[in-house]
Amino acid sequence: MTCAELLIRLLRDTYGVDTVFGIPGVHTVELYRGLEGGEANMRHVTPRHEQGAGFMADGYARTTGKPGVCFIITGPGMTNIATAMGQALADSVPMLVISSVNRRDTLGLGQGRLHELPSQQQLMAGVSRFSHTLLDADRLPEVMARAFAIFEGARPGPVHIEIPIDLFNAPVETPRHWQRTRIARPAPDSASLDQAYRWLKEAERPLVLLGGGCADAPEAARQLVEALDAPTVVTVNAKGVLGRNHPLDLGPNASFPPVRQMALDADVVLAIGTEIGETDYDVVFDDGFEIGGRLIRVDLDAEQLARNHSADLAMVADAGLTLSALAERLGKQASKRHGAERTRAALEALDLVNDPAFAPYVPLFETLDNALPEAVLVGDSCATVYAGNHLVSRSETRRYFNSASGYGTLGYGLPAAMGACLGRPDLPVVALVGDGGVMFTLTELACAVEERLPLVILLWHNQGYEEIRRFMDNAGVTRLGVDIQAPDFQMLAAGFGCSATRVGDPAGLQRALDNRPSNGPMLIEVDAAAWQAAVA
Repeated sequence: MTCAELLIRLLRDTYGVDTVFGIPGVHTVELYRGLEGGEANMRHVTPRHEQGAGFMADGYARTTGKPGVCFIITGPGMTNIATAMGQALADSVPMLVISSVNRRDTLGLGQGRLHELPSQQQLMAGVSRFSHTLLDADRLPEVMARAFAIFEGARPGPVHIEIPIDLFNAPVETPRHWQRTRIARPAPDSASLDQAYRWLKEAERPLVLLGGGCADAPEAARQLVEALDAPTVVTVNAKGVLGRNHPLDLGPNASFPPVRQMALDADVVLAIGTEIGETDYDVVFDDGFEIGGRLIRVDLDAEQLARNHSADLAMVADAGLTLSALAERLGKQASKRHGAERTRAALEALDLVNDPAFAPYVPLFETLDNALPEAVLVGDSCATVYAGNHLVSRSETRRYFNSASGYGTLGYGLPAAMGACLGRPDLPVVALVGDGGVMFTLTELACAVEERLPLVILLWHNQGYEEIRRFMDNAGVTRLGVDIQAPDFQMLAAGFGCSATRVGDPAGLQRALDNRPSNGPMLIEVDAAAWQAAVA
């Protein structure tokens, strides 16, 4: 067996990988020998750019909870996917990037060889949990095990494994007893749990902060916050963890004064699986989110417990195990702390539905919910996403995510939604994109058509980079580079073989959604100016 053949067998048989994203290149053809004829029982999806491969793997991982896997060419393929890896790193998304690299005897010599970088491994180390150069083909199972140990037992993120091209055909010994090592995540220690229980039980005004680390423990999360009767900030990546419109769910609204006041007034704040980072708690960029009482923090990453806010009690532990343990200690009988009333009062004070900044998007998301109530909404950094972060409620987790919270790249929405389609073919998927950001990865429409993905692409067309225009105007900077010329999206979509239509009001959007195809993507272009006039 060759190293390349062993890689395919490990992915398929040991780790259960069923989908790979990548563009074949002259350095990676041997990887495809193991995939030929469908013998590997693995689907290969060919994007039109390696960045698209990374974003597709990201969307696949977020919807399934399984690592997204990419095969990437040496050099330019790696620099192309680096942005997608940066986004996945920021949002703790499991991604395995397998790449080629130049021959072992040429590494670091700067001989001008095809696709050569001074040190590809060092470059990728900055956007991954770890980057490893395989120098001995027989060590491949061990390195793969390290990658999946990160995905299962630690804070996940991208892992990069590069294989020199002279190793792909190298013979390897077939591991006799190699099997997947299952990694148990750490449980909270009993002494810390007892202390947290005492503080929470005695608290009069508790507040809970739930982040993306809680996404796979919705039942325990609901039990805990209901036992505490505590208002709960649910970040964008945890949206749906309490279910749709839960009476204790404050949403990701920690940047607004009523919720910030609750954080100041709380005598105990419990933060689980959240960075307490800027894009969830300070989207107004004034460092105004402050915690007035005791802070209990729980995270898989020990370093994270020392960032942003200093904790009075910190536990390195799995979010789900901690939620369950605290819920069990607190019992099912809710303490009467008027949590629902406090939550309702804060949301009424926010009045987001009537806020001029959000009001135009209310009928948009109402229409989407009416037509596709269980859809996965995948967003770029664009106007509809900025509003949706605060307006949208989901019945379950892993059904709303975007690139605006965290790294903040553009071009994410379309390919990530395609990955979501591949990961959850049983659910409708909607890509929320803008006319500026979608141009970064619009070529992936070709792949969506080729794969016959029943994806809705909701394109909010506001003639350029609206968010940056607003920042320039507020800063007194003359607009430059933001009023860009848009293409004819209807014609472009048709050129790709993609169904397309243009709408300007909720009724038009409803008709378009009702008539979407079932065997391919549909681009719905929303004329932002017409829409805002229609709903005013």
